[in-house]
Amino acid sequence: MKLGEVERLRGELAEFVADVFGSLPRRDQRRWGGCYLRGLMLDGRRKSIQPMAERLPDGDMQALQQFVNQSPWDPLPVRRRIAERLCKVISPEVWVVDDVSFPKCGTASVGVARQYCGALGKRANCQVAVSVHAATDVASCPLEWELFLPEGWATDDRRRQRAGVPDEVGHVSKTHLALGLLDRLAGQGLAVPVIVADAGYGRSVSFRLALEERGLSYVMAVDSKEVARPATAEPYQPTYGGLGPPTLPRYREPARPVTTFIDTDTSFEEVVWRQGSKGSKGSKGSKGRMTSRFAVVEVRPSGKEACRTAQGQAGGRSRWNRVLPLRTLLVEQPAEAIEPTGYWMTNLPATTPINDLVRWAKMRWRIEHDYRELKHGLGLDHFEGRTWRGWHHHVTLVTAAQAFRTLRRLDPKAQMPA
Repeated sequence: MKLGEVERLRGELAEFVADVFGSLPRRDQRRWGGCYLRGLMLDGRRKSIQPMAERLPDGDMQALQQFVNQSPWDPLPVRRRIAERLCKVISPEVWVVDDVSFPKCGTASVGVARQYCGALGKRANCQVAVSVHAATDVASCPLEWELFLPEGWATDDRRRQRAGVPDEVGHVSKTHLALGLLDRLAGQGLAVPVIVADAGYGRSVSFRLALEERGLSYVMAVDSKEVARPATAEPYQPTYGGLGPPTLPRYREPARPVTTFIDTDTSFEEVVWRQGSKGSKGSKGSKGRMTSRFAVVEVRPSGKEACRTAQGQAGGRSRWNRVLPLRTLLVEQPAEAIEPTGYWMTNLPATTPINDLVRWAKMRWRIEHDYRELKHGLGLDHFEGRTWRGWHHHVTLVTAAQAFRTLRRLDPKAQMPA
């Protein structure tokens, strides 16, 4: 956005800042919050503090630096208010769990380590954050964030102290962080829709079962290596030989990959999951319709993790009747493909309309629009600070800027500059 366009929005932005930053105790903090948001929305190659301060008529590098990196304001109430406003306006059909990486140089920035970097498609020096996004077919926005702390940071007291990592923060898995974010959002009284994620999260059976324990519905991408048994499979009770502990029920057939459940008899249905613009890149069908063929199969997930977790839920080995839960497998195989190209596991019943299952599964890609705007338009990955507090302040401010733009785009009375 040009400086003149941002200046014309100052009144509306001030009202937005007064609302979502209402938890900040001091007026000057709210003032610099609004200033930082204007800097993020302004055109410019870099959205770090110094170049933003130089572009803004009222920019003050020292004041912005102190506000983001040293000021002790709590970002959680700000993100809570953003989530309340966005969910009320968007009415999300899904919450998308995902993670995003930030390539970094050096070792001092909080959470940085050599790990898989999605932004580069390889292992590299980077930070990784877990996020939850509200999404529909036409709008999306991040609601919550948490920074992943690699194992090397858990016991490095010197680096933790220099980066200001809280004592209670340690190394936990990304799925554990995602569950914490979902619990935090649910604790706000927000209506939790269907949870969607890619195979990075969907392949974790323990994550899926943790969602079920919370009473949440999900549609998760899974690997083709996921193993299961047919819906009709039932355990049998072997004859007791008279020695040792009683034998437990077991399945006669071994578990097999989900790829084997698709054959020439599988009935695929053509589904339109989104109406794109005419001639849009990657669209199929007439007038940009996004279409493909899908089938629904009932299976019983049966990997070691599934059996171990089911045993634990039943109260131990002796109490488990060995009956694995029934789940719904969604399979995609385009007409021109000779084999399936995608698999999703869901705890929704197989009677759920296939159009809904497909739309929710495909809605995960809606957040790519978020990342494009957050990174390329609002400087999500331009933060040059090194501390835990500074990182959380920056992502909260970027989230607020994107939320403001999203709310204006959805307001029929407003005209949002590109």
